[in-house]
Amino acid sequence: MAKPKSGLTKWFKEDWVDISRPKKGGGFEKCGRTKSGKKSYPKCLPAAKAAGLTEKQRKSAVRRKRAAGNPGGKPTMVSTFVKRKKRGSKKKR
Repeated sequence: MAKPKSGLTKWFKEDWVDISRPKKGGGFEKCGRTKSGKKSYPKCLPAAKAAGLTEKQRKSAVRRKRAAGNPGGKPTMVSTFVKRKKRGSKKKR
């Protein structure tokens, strides 16, 4: 069977990992948790994308995910990368 190149099928078949829980030998734990109150809120990414992040980028993403919280028991989407504000274009009065 050929590997899907894009779309929802590819998304489901990706190896999802929790970047907030690194393993001692390298890599990350599988995404998810057994009990909601047991551990901290996970930040999950496909393993291929997680491998390309620097330590600073990973910590930033996890910090923003946990700061957003989990209101009403619903999943919270937080961008992996910080959106930068454009500089310079100030309006004249």
